[in-house]
Amino acid sequence: MSRARFDASQLRITRGALIIAGLLIGVSLVFMLSPKDTQAQFSSWLVAWPSGVYRSGRVWTLATSVLIEHDFLALLLDLFMLWAFIPQLERFWGMSRFFRFFAVTSLAGTVVGTLAGLALGSETPIAGISPFVFAATVAFGIVYAKQPVQFFGVLPLTGRQLMYGFIGFVAVFILLTQEWEKGASFAAAMLAAAVMTSRRFSPALAWKRWRIARARARLSVLEGGAPRPPRKRDERYLN
Repeated sequence: MSRARFDASQLRITRGALIIAGLLIGVSLVFMLSPKDTQAQFSSWLVAWPSGVYRSGRVWTLATSVLIEHDFLALLLDLFMLWAFIPQLERFWGMSRFFRFFAVTSLAGTVVGTLAGLALGSETPIAGISPFVFAATVAFGIVYAKQPVQFFGVLPLTGRQLMYGFIGFVAVFILLTQEWEKGASFAAAMLAAAVMTSRRFSPALAWKRWRIARARARLSVLEGGAPRPPRKRDERYLN
């Protein structure tokens, strides 16, 4: 009886995920280990605050805030996801599309989260890659909907069930903590992931279909050459 061989290469983190993890670790640890006054300067100039973005004009913090995680436990969870599930998406898409997915979902989460804080009159910072991580679980559930997944090596799930589990976890977490700004950030990132990954709503696929339809409309069928004369029957031979 033959045994299925375990593919150890699936445990290796991909290059794009490793780059994100390295930047996240470096910037976050510098922030956590800095004195309080230095952390305050970091937060003022690199973290996305609603007033800082929309009243002080520090729009660059919408990008830099992604690489700063305030909570060490959240940092460990993000790194685990970057190693366990998210590299599968990079293997499937390639590094360039993976980075594009990271940029779009992270920016969507940060923008909507800070806008929610501005509307609610709250100064809650939107930082870290948690919006991207939850967005990646949605993409994983769409791309690998029926693939078996061993969650923490114990609980057997499919990719779609894993996605629904994370969505339910996020909903319960937001309801218990009432951190509506983070809830809006997570929801925006997951919605962006669904739009980018779904074949029905993907803007990239819609653009390709439009270009193909436009190219077909310009094509025309040309008949080349003169028509062949009818073949003459040879009356010399009879059956």
